[in-house]
Amino acid sequence: MTEEREALREAVRGLLAGYPTRAAIGTPAGYDAGLWARLCKEIGVAGLAVPQPYGGAGAGLLETHVVLEELGRRLTPAPMLGALLAGQALLRSGDEEACVRLLPGICAGDLIATVAFATGSPTFSVDGDRLSGEVRHVPDAGVADVLIVAAAGSLWEVDAAATVRHPEESLDLTRRLGTVRLDGAAGRRLSGKPQASLWDIGCVALSAEQVGAASGALELTIEYAKTRHQFGRPIGSFQVLQHRLAEAHVRLEAARSASWTAAEALVAGAPEAYRLASVAKVCCSETFQAVAAEMVQMHGGLAITWEHDAHLYFRRAYASAQLFGSPAQHVERLASAAGLA
Repeated sequence: MTEEREALREAVRGLLAGYPTRAAIGTPAGYDAGLWARLCKEIGVAGLAVPQPYGGAGAGLLETHVVLEELGRRLTPAPMLGALLAGQALLRSGDEEACVRLLPGICAGDLIATVAFATGSPTFSVDGDRLSGEVRHVPDAGVADVLIVAAAGSLWEVDAAATVRHPEESLDLTRRLGTVRLDGAAGRRLSGKPQASLWDIGCVALSAEQVGAASGALELTIEYAKTRHQFGRPIGSFQVLQHRLAEAHVRLEAARSASWTAAEALVAGAPEAYRLASVAKVCCSETFQAVAAEMVQMHGGLAITWEHDAHLYFRRAYASAQLFGSPAQHVERLASAAGLA
């Protein structure tokens, strides 16, 4: 962590401190529009990895990684994941006109954009510039103004109003996902190049969120262990719980290393970046699930009540593990890359 990234972390953490997660969950959009506007306009989170000529900060994916960790730490509902993926899709498309037209609005938080991965779907088809089919589990689908659809080895810009979008009933109450249906919707082709790296960016970005959320869950659990008394002493003084918390901490630091290593490989354009992205997805998914489970166990009956946030972390852990491919699917990907499958 550089001095600049530490300052960015503190700025985001300070801003998020005044916004309760639960209040945003119940809004029609599923996030706090005022908070998102402040994050974008005061800190520039949506444009950190976007060059300055397009309205961004001209930083990079590592700075975005810092922000995603902090958003995950508080389980803050925000259309950050969609903004990051859409921005990177536009930049990687090389479509100058689309970048000039769309990126400034995305960076400012005025235009909500997301990416729908239809590649590999047997029910999705492209006929000329018309797109048809269904894409599930699209982040921020319900609030998006612009969809970037990855299909048939290309990227397509689609007006979200030209699609039919249905909210999905998700285990995770802090992230809205939707199903997007396109029935011959007009698409503007952005690129004819394969976009496998965009999927990897999504996996690595999600791993940063998972590390941040696991960190937040562990912090809350340690604090509870210090204050909850049983048999006349804090439960954190019992050796068996100390060992379990220590193990969770070690797992968390290993997951953080995997996440940052994958992010650095993406930035460097390393040939092993796709493998490291899968490693990060597996490691961070499993670690977050383990830490969330410890959180529930150590909070006892309190953890399963609606009033406590433990169930929100538990829900996020298991739902995020399935987004952009389950751990099992990424293990198969790694085995295939190693010639073991």
